[in-house]
Amino acid sequence: VCNSSLSEYGILGFELGYSMTNPNALVLWEGQFGDFANTAQCIIDQFIASGQSKWVRQSGLVMLLPHGMEGMGPEHSSARPERFLQMSSDDPEYFPPEQEEFAIQQLININMIVANCSNPANYFHLLRRQTALPFRKPLIVMTPKSLLRHPECRSSFDDLQPGTEFKRMILDSGQLQQSCICQEVLS
Repeated sequence: VCNSSLSEYGILGFELGYSMTNPNALVLWEGQFGDFANTAQCIIDQFIASGQSKWVRQSGLVMLLPHGMEGMGPEHSSARPERFLQMSSDDPEYFPPEQEEFAIQQLININMIVANCSNPANYFHLLRRQTALPFRKPLIVMTPKSLLRHPECRSSFDDLQPGTEFKRMILDSGQLQQSCICQEVLS
């Protein structure tokens, strides 16, 4: 293909259709920059965010939207995570009761999953969980591309062993350091 127009909504629409036709496939659409979702917003609003409630169709499409300053200017710096978080739930007041399968019930009652992975093991488990779920939900991943290449962003093989899973929150293991501002306020 040469001299084709940049049609992100066309490509995203194709990937969405493929993910619905073959629900067991891991279908990923990656925007070169997070703001590439802007031109595909009609597909996201009409078919991805409201796909299950409006069209009674499930999709396991994974959208990779790099989020963060990647050195390409401010127009490419944001994938607008707040936009996807607002569309992820029809009822922001609903919180499933804590029971045995709380995490699964919470995923069932949302429109899409929005995540930002901070290490390779969690990214692996997130993609693995996406294909292993007994139902399909779109997954929006807001991880910066530079994080994939950063030498300090690594995981132990122990984090990939059987019995490990996606961690919804990873606590920082470093020492808490008070800043000068906090010390001045506390003095």
